[in-house]
Amino acid sequence: MRARRLIVLGAVLALAFSACTGAASEEPSAEPTEAASAEPQPTDAPSGPNAELTAAMAGEYDGETVDIFAQWIDAEGQAFDDSLDAFRDATGINVVYSGITNYETVLTARVEGGLAPDIAQIAQAGTMRKFAEAGKLVDLDTVLDGDQVRADYSPGFIDAGSLDGTLYGLFYKQDLKSIVWYPVDAFEAAGYEVPETWDDLVALSDEIVADGSNPWCTTIEHGDASGWVLTDWIEDVLLRTAPPETYDQWVAHEIPFNDPAVINAANLVGEMLFTEDYTYGGSARINGTWVGDSQTPMFDDPPKCWLHKQAAWIPDFWPEGTVAGEDSRFFYFPPIDEEFGNPVLGGSDMFLLFNDKPAARALMQWFSTVESVEERVATGSFLAASNAVPLDLYDSYPMSGLAEIAQNATVSRNDASDGMPAAVGQGTFWDGMVKWVSQNGEGTEEIFAEIEASWP
Repeated sequence: MRARRLIVLGAVLALAFSACTGAASEEPSAEPTEAASAEPQPTDAPSGPNAELTAAMAGEYDGETVDIFAQWIDAEGQAFDDSLDAFRDATGINVVYSGITNYETVLTARVEGGLAPDIAQIAQAGTMRKFAEAGKLVDLDTVLDGDQVRADYSPGFIDAGSLDGTLYGLFYKQDLKSIVWYPVDAFEAAGYEVPETWDDLVALSDEIVADGSNPWCTTIEHGDASGWVLTDWIEDVLLRTAPPETYDQWVAHEIPFNDPAVINAANLVGEMLFTEDYTYGGSARINGTWVGDSQTPMFDDPPKCWLHKQAAWIPDFWPEGTVAGEDSRFFYFPPIDEEFGNPVLGGSDMFLLFNDKPAARALMQWFSTVESVEERVATGSFLAASNAVPLDLYDSYPMSGLAEIAQNATVSRNDASDGMPAAVGQGTFWDGMVKWVSQNGEGTEEIFAEIEASWP
């Protein structure tokens, strides 16, 4: 299978190379043109879209080395390293992968010390911007086929990977949080319909309450990390009620933590969670039940709660014998204000190019192809950032459903709390959510003002 795909890719790239160089084989004109009479230009430098990848596939960089750093270790790191074998085998380039713990500290020290790797993975756009502003990154508009990249990736990824209109980050993989799980058979038997808007979601919640049940399964107890679940709720709602620039400014503390847009998002979340009978078990269960048990009552007969907002990892904690896609499926967390489109919240990873050398350019260009992720997609546990990956390659749930949502997204943003200083994002923000729940959603402005005051 791999050999066949490499042959096909090689043939396609060879055609592209021929198209780029074919003019050289035409008969010379009788009269020299102005360009021809100018000073001779070098003829050995690759040219045209993805030119270095074409040259690499022709063996021109055989034996050269490219080093790449990422935070992926253990099984994920091995899976990524294995996926590079297709490129190594096709080009003869020695790609040396290093999976590093304490990653951002190590990478920053290497970059500032003049020892940056050729390519590095980054999860936060803010870190990319820091390196770009310091002049450490290669402009990817000079490396990649810009038209191809802008056609293959959502505008959200182009925006998040750019600084002042210049592309520096090429996104590789993503994870989505903007989904809501529901019990399929019971849901359909009750006559409920999947909501397409926020108003539909409120109406569905009211309908479930009127039927004598509770719509939401939501809890946030997770030891020292208690509270993080509600940070995801607020971030998702903020993306649906304010421009993405507001979200970015909030993460970077260019606006206060308790900006009116953030308070508005929190109030909407509060209405969904703290309205009487909306959440099973009320505030006591929200604060007192481990996040892995949040959805368990959803599988009772009849369900005690019907809707659970959580990422695609949650089926690992479902009751024994339950199957994702059969016992429960998910729908897209609905949009709120139409002008802000269909945003998605999650985690995503981009590649940055620090050292501008042909073999490294070739690898960056390869990362922009479907070939670079095809084998990982086939495992059923990988969601590519590129929309060029055909949906039919995602042939197992939940990735099949996630891919469709991702490819319809108009905005993509990483978890805001992860991008804030740890004292806030993994400290006072989490703690503030626990306090908020204990007060049954009261005191929103005071709690968010306290978080703002804690910003280092």
